[in-house]
Amino acid sequence: MNTPLPVSSSPMSALIEARGLGYSDGPRHILHDIDLAIVPGEIVTIVGPNGAGKTTLLRALIGALRPTRGEVRRKPGLTIGYTPQKLAIDRTMPLTVERFLKLGGSGGRSERLAALDAVGIARLGPVQVTDLSGGELQRAALARALLRQPDLLVLDEPTQGLDQPGEATFYRLIEQVRRDTGAAICMVSHDLHVVMSASDRVICLNGHVCCEGAPVQVTAMPEYRALFGLGTQGALALYRHEHDHDHDHDHGSAA
Repeated sequence: MNTPLPVSSSPMSALIEARGLGYSDGPRHILHDIDLAIVPGEIVTIVGPNGAGKTTLLRALIGALRPTRGEVRRKPGLTIGYTPQKLAIDRTMPLTVERFLKLGGSGGRSERLAALDAVGIARLGPVQVTDLSGGELQRAALARALLRQPDLLVLDEPTQGLDQPGEATFYRLIEQVRRDTGAAICMVSHDLHVVMSASDRVICLNGHVCCEGAPVQVTAMPEYRALFGLGTQGALALYRHEHDHDHDHDHGSAA
């Protein structure tokens, strides 16, 4: 992870802040003019079409990718827990869930068991990772991220591949994690029409920030409807939430 830049001078003392952030891959302009900040304890959900640059943005925020323009400032000492969109697991290698957590490098056995218990899969410690369902694997990845005792959890499409009940269950778990730990959460939603009801802010991304605000505010914004082709009416569900919105812009690619 890159060395943190100087702490933001924002009045709310942001955990992480992007200013004029841009990223190009050769001739492709994937992100440009991104300004955002995440403050302690909030839940931020990022939505956008395929190729909007959502994963690229997350990787730039956590320091896994260096922006080609602008800067990212992280609070000194900031601890980030990250779950990628896809876990690269060798299916031919024996790997139990507890061993998977141990490879994360944080905590002893009691901490690992406590993390599994916190995400509701305490009994699965001795089970092979390859035998987990999609929802169980997501919980195991979340447990590993929680072992870092993060100030900020960054989750890249954590409900991808889950059915609707599975998504709702995972979202409730995320809400519980915030209540229990106080960590801020920034996550990408793969479903353009479903945003977690507990989100404090929704950011609509398409190479740049099209619009942002509380879910009910974003619902009323024309940029959201244009971005997702909803016309004059549309609904963004929450696993109990509604939302519409519009936008236009050239889009870069890469998620």
